[in-house]
Amino acid sequence: MSHPPAKPSSTGHMIEAAIEKALDPLTSAIKRATQPASKPAAGKPGLMISPLAVPFPELPVMGGVEIATARAGFYKHERDDLVVFHFPEGANCAGVFTRHKVGSAPVDWCKKQLDADKGGEGVRLMVINAGCANAFTGKLGADAARRTAAEAAKRFGCRQRDVMLASTGVIGVVLDDSKISAKLPDIQAGLSPDNWAKAGSGIMTTDTFPKGSTAECEIEGVKVRISGIAKGSGMIAPDMATMLAFIVTDADIAPPVLKALLNLHVRTTFNSVTVDGDTSTNDTALIFATGTSGAPRIGRVGDRRLKDFSRALEQVMLDLAHQLVKDGEGATKFVKITVDGAASPASARKLAKSIADSPLVKTAIAGEDANWGRIVMAVGKTDEAVDRDRLAIFFGPHTAAVDGAPATDYNEEVMSAYMKNDEIDITVHVASGRASATVWTCDLTKRYIEINGDYRS
Repeated sequence: MSHPPAKPSSTGHMIEAAIEKALDPLTSAIKRATQPASKPAAGKPGLMISPLAVPFPELPVMGGVEIATARAGFYKHERDDLVVFHFPEGANCAGVFTRHKVGSAPVDWCKKQLDADKGGEGVRLMVINAGCANAFTGKLGADAARRTAAEAAKRFGCRQRDVMLASTGVIGVVLDDSKISAKLPDIQAGLSPDNWAKAGSGIMTTDTFPKGSTAECEIEGVKVRISGIAKGSGMIAPDMATMLAFIVTDADIAPPVLKALLNLHVRTTFNSVTVDGDTSTNDTALIFATGTSGAPRIGRVGDRRLKDFSRALEQVMLDLAHQLVKDGEGATKFVKITVDGAASPASARKLAKSIADSPLVKTAIAGEDANWGRIVMAVGKTDEAVDRDRLAIFFGPHTAAVDGAPATDYNEEVMSAYMKNDEIDITVHVASGRASATVWTCDLTKRYIEINGDYRS
């Protein structure tokens, strides 16, 4: 990537003033609180819809897929907190999961079933509850997950191994599976192919809007659909592959191929977003393929017929990942951070994550302050290769620093005007190679503290 060269310095005073402005760690407190939307969110009472909220899209009916929601009572207030997907015979599944050392009981359950011989073949159900993560709950939590799968399998006439589980909510509370089993008759009666929106709302915790995405593609001339929902607002720094994502396609794709596609795209989508730098115990992304589109079966990783499908899947995954950031707890800014000129892709990613996870950078953005000295701090604190004397920093089209020094044409008024935008692009050129990486994040406001300070109340 080429960058404009530094212009000759007009005055040493201007450069000194810019350095002082950029490097002073006390330059900017947050200048404004969040800007709440005009109506409350559908999830936790008292939360206002994010100003960056994205409308829930029209998700098409997916052949053979039925969905139902119910109120199981994991929350004190009136809301659905149980979601079940019912898949047709012959559906396949694959997943990627948190690498957190304290994985949850439902994560353990899904991994066990998918890792078994012929795992992921013939999956019939996905059971999701919100309000209780069933994580760090030991044998009692594992037993509750097993009973949930057993009761669901009995109700719908399938094997326990054909049931996938996911939970989200408070950590350290054992799942009361009786609340789920009591609602399974209502779930069965309420199954409908048009319940995508209800499902998107039913899995929310501190989310302020439901998240969905859809795309179409072709496999050998046959139209194929891909749709998905996700939840996540805080504790978002996925390392997978409280973030959950469920994607369904009517393509006919074998489990190993589905897993390879997920692993391929998760790095540049769900693993390239961060709200607060914290990884959940329950991070789960599952993809289900029903085979009802009529497209030919794909059973080999690397099959060229998957090119268009792979592109569309990445599109859906990235859209959902962006919505997680736009619903970051207390977020008012959607921030794209690109590091280029790095020694390797891994180095570029580490540098971008360091910037995106920095509380000082994020609070400066909340305060609409282009305090690029904090970006210098976040870059320099890593052990990655950086050429200090060629470092350049850009906010959108505006140059803040170039060749390791403040830009001589730096204009505070122009930069401040840019920082008032809802979406901010930051590019950092580290001049150590040719690799690049992009990470998406949000600002850090006092609302984040308010939301998490009373999370369990």
